[in-house]
Amino acid sequence: MFVKHLLPAFVALGSVAAQSQTCTVSTTTIQSQAEATKLAGCGTVDGTIVISNTAGGNVDLSGPKKITGDLKIENNGALVTLASTSLSSIGGTFLVNNVTQLNSIDFEQLTSVQKLELQSVTNLNTLKFGPLTEAKEIDISDTFLTSLDSIQASSVTNFNINNNRRLTKVTSSLKTLDDVLIVSANGLDFEIDLPKLVWIANMTIANVSTFSVPALQVVNGSARFDSNKFSTFSAPNLTKTESGDISFVGNAALTNVSIPKLTSIGGGLLIANNTALHKINFFPKLERVGGAVKLRGNFTDVEFPALDDVQGAFDVSSTGDITSSCDKLKESAPRTQGGDGKFQGTFSCTSNNERANEDTGTNTSSTGSTGGSGDNGENSASSAAFNAALFGLVAVAALASAL
Repeated sequence: MFVKHLLPAFVALGSVAAQSQTCTVSTTTIQSQAEATKLAGCGTVDGTIVISNTAGGNVDLSGPKKITGDLKIENNGALVTLASTSLSSIGGTFLVNNVTQLNSIDFEQLTSVQKLELQSVTNLNTLKFGPLTEAKEIDISDTFLTSLDSIQASSVTNFNINNNRRLTKVTSSLKTLDDVLIVSANGLDFEIDLPKLVWIANMTIANVSTFSVPALQVVNGSARFDSNKFSTFSAPNLTKTESGDISFVGNAALTNVSIPKLTSIGGGLLIANNTALHKINFFPKLERVGGAVKLRGNFTDVEFPALDDVQGAFDVSSTGDITSSCDKLKESAPRTQGGDGKFQGTFSCTSNNERANEDTGTNTSSTGSTGGSGDNGENSASSAAFNAALFGLVAVAALASAL
């Protein structure tokens, strides 16, 4: 009787021991489910797993809890589902690229990867992780996904979400982002909510209807907003960009911006061709711009009440009459232009320029005369500094300041 009960116990112990063993490989290639099953006894796969481009149907990698290297599937037109009930960690890259029939990834225990790349997985509509709480880089492009809820990493280096046509909303617990956030060309009226984000290196936001960053305090590099659909943008706690630019270009519906605590922009400021934006009065505490300021639009009012130092040129042109704004701003022009020198580069301010919204680049020269004139004729000779690039005028600024 004792042996009868002891035998199953030994079998169970043997199973546990088998599943805890490390299987060391350089790269192992799986061409079928039968080959995937051979890994079931490995607790850890010390190496890289490649799923062949000929593997089809369903592949289940249950068994291993950890892959120290990469898990890769590329250029496969036959694989339909990919699953594992055990895998919790991938030490390298989890890459799925150009796998056109894959509709489901179900890794219910996966919480950690070094890099996640889902690219050109055009039928993928189900993505299930543990959730994924640790990842350095995330790139999700050209999928059929409607949700990224199972990705909840709080700190990443790069986060790229683009061309996911069915994806209309992302809410993330991201707190810090060390390099760049890119969001572009996703679903119609795409919304992104980052309620916990406090620090980011760089971000480029395009084709978005809502972008929420209520806790954001610092942008280390640049923040660029291009061709979005939102009518309002608010960053109530943003205080500075350390070294880069802030730009709003071609946001046709934008009517209101609120950045009440911003005191310093390390690079330049570009606001151009936001045709519904009529007032630039949303930088009440901005004191310093480390590069140049370039404003183009349908403005009726331009105000910078706290601005005390612009290292580069200050160039404004509007389709409307901003004569009174120009007169006020000219008080801060370089001394060579009759101002007090707070603007160290060339000053130009132009009213009634019908083509103001056409000038959105950082290398173009300004149009119109210097100062508060409504003249829309000859180019300002003093605006040539912009040919050196909007955000690279510190040397020009220093020369102007010395004169």
